Amino acid sequence: MNAAPRKRRRPVAEINVVPYIDVMLVLLIIFMVTAPLITQGVKVDLPKQTSKPLPPDSHPAAVVSVTKDGTYYLQMGSNRAEQYKDVSELAAVVAAQRKIDPKTPVVIRGDGAVPYAKVVQLMGTLQGAGVDNVGLMTDPPEEKK
Repeated sequence: MNAAPRKRRRPVAEINVVPYIDVMLVLLIIFMVTAPLITQGVKVDLPKQTSKPLPPDSHPAAVVSVTKDGTYYLQMGSNRAEQYKDVSELAAVVAAQRKIDPKTPVVIRGDGAVPYAKVVQLMGTLQGAGVDNVGLMTDPPEEKK
């Protein structure tokens, strides 16, 4: 009785990527759900005006936002916006940042419903704190079809 010759199985040198694809899809869904929740900033209805944007190679700007109710917010780069009730306290923080990095541009995001006097007071206080150039942020006008 001769035994039938046994075939030797070769080891399979393939990687099963299905579990990796499953993990990647789960991570994609998690990031898609959490990304809108992470958006930072303050809700401000900017006035509509055509203006020239900051150059792309400029330093990250210090953005001072003024809401309808007159509350001030300061956002430095990608940091979270900090709330300030007093303009002089906000100006002191901006002045300290400008001492660290004098090339940091300062931009004001004023709500369209904010009284003009509030924005002018903010600009004057910032200039008194050593900020010699203050920009105003706007939204582009809607195009007519």
